[in-house]
Amino acid sequence: MNLSRRNGNIISVSGLTKKFKDFVAVDNISFDVREGEIFAFLGPNGAGKSTTIKMLTTLLRPTNGKLMINGNDPVRNKDAVRKSFGIVFQDPSLDSDLTALENMQYHAVLFKVPKDVREKRIEELLRFVELWERRNDMVKTFSGGMKRRLEVARGLLHRPRIMFLDEPTLGLDPQTRNHIWSYLKDICEKENMTVFFTTHYMAEAEKVADRLAIIDHGKIVAIGSSAELENQTHTDSLEEAFIAITGTTIREEQANGTDRMRSIQRMWRRR
Repeated sequence: MNLSRRNGNIISVSGLTKKFKDFVAVDNISFDVREGEIFAFLGPNGAGKSTTIKMLTTLLRPTNGKLMINGNDPVRNKDAVRKSFGIVFQDPSLDSDLTALENMQYHAVLFKVPKDVREKRIEELLRFVELWERRNDMVKTFSGGMKRRLEVARGLLHRPRIMFLDEPTLGLDPQTRNHIWSYLKDICEKENMTVFFTTHYMAEAEKVADRLAIIDHGKIVAIGSSAELENQTHTDSLEEAFIAITGTTIREEQANGTDRMRSIQRMWRRR
């Protein structure tokens, strides 16, 4: 039996390490993601989140370790792995000089979506993310939220088993974030799709993820549901659990001293 299919796991990672010369970006991490669940990597910038996603999606070769995606090794069988997932990158990846419809059509050809279902599926997805009426508009005229919704629709076009999202709501307003997650949760329920996303938004990880891994300085320091991590640390929120586990706030490098002190004081008052 394949490593990633044991106990319903669609992603299995063991001892994964990535070094860039003397710098260890990902340091001997191990975790599993169950089929159909929404799993999050929570951590600050530079923690190793994006590097991990790049290894899982065949964009980077691991230095050490084993990983299996939907029953396939991303190093040895890139094509099979790539067919099984969709991805929304942290940085925009749409062609701004094409229309929304043209971006979708190009992706459909690239992933060999059959012609007899291509147009119907494109329309369904553009309606799903509320962009059908803007299908003939150039992407460069879209807002940031509209572009993200189009990227989600494009990533779902070939019916992936897994959807990878690297900081998918970075820079978006809370309402747009909620809309995007509403779309994804609906798809997960309808098609038993697995979602693996990275974020540094505490509330997003707490509300959206079935389970999450806290990653800090390239190491996974805790894994569990938000409630499990709170119970383990005797805290009342994921933010407080994160502070208890890592000793810092999620954005300590950008938070002022008063904000950090308030977070720590709040945690200790509730223990």
